[in-house]
Amino acid sequence: MAGGLPYLGHGVGLRTAHFPEIFAGTAKVDWFEAISENFMIRGGRPLRALARAREIAPVALHGVSLSIGSTDPLCVRYLDDLARLAAWIEPAWISDHLCWGSVGGRYAHDLLPLPYTEEALAHVVERIDRVQAVLRRRILIENVSSYLTYVDSAMPEWEFLGEVARRSDCGILLDVNNVYVSAVNHGFDPLRYLASVPGDRIGQIHLAGHSDQGTHLLDTHDAPVCPEVWSLYRASVERLGRVSTSIEWDAHIPPWSVLIAEVERARAVEHEALGSDAATA
Repeated sequence: MAGGLPYLGHGVGLRTAHFPEIFAGTAKVDWFEAISENFMIRGGRPLRALARAREIAPVALHGVSLSIGSTDPLCVRYLDDLARLAAWIEPAWISDHLCWGSVGGRYAHDLLPLPYTEEALAHVVERIDRVQAVLRRRILIENVSSYLTYVDSAMPEWEFLGEVARRSDCGILLDVNNVYVSAVNHGFDPLRYLASVPGDRIGQIHLAGHSDQGTHLLDTHDAPVCPEVWSLYRASVERLGRVSTSIEWDAHIPPWSVLIAEVERARAVEHEALGSDAATA
């Protein structure tokens, strides 16, 4: 149980484009990751679809607008709606991002990085404590990809992330693609990042594709996982053992067969990394 959470295997994001295959019973995935905000409503077809998916396999909720690092007040209505959804669907866990995305009540619709300072650390920890109190559960916080750094940062990202998890007693959603994107953009060693994040806090791994813009990599979730990220995933599994892993593919969504091929490759990498231990763990 990595990060204190059950191992679910290999899953995919729950997307409407794949509903026909999922609900026909041909889905060869172990679990689904649903975007929380898409289902924080009182009723209707989205909730019926989510309930059907939950009957097929476990569901985890993944948020994109908690804005845990913002200086705006936490949105009480958002948390109440998320708590209501969680009580109804009983997700395996709830996750969101270590970032800010709103200021002055306006949303940037992006996942913006934080300065890695003691002040920002204390601010984020206090807010995670309040979120976990409302939800009555530990949450997972995900590292984001970034394209700039702050001159005031006093520690590397991996140290900041680890301290957030330790001080707030939350878990970590380790996005391996985001580690690679940020490593290329900022010139740090992704293996050092992976080796430094506290393994006992990691409850889930994300894999995804990105695009090369020439001067930088952009986290677009619109392509297959690249060879370099597969290598980092293997290194992660070798260090951590089995961790629930999902494939993110949110734009230029491919046919179900293409997505399933990525899931099967993740399974194969895990099996190769762990060998006989994968079958007996």
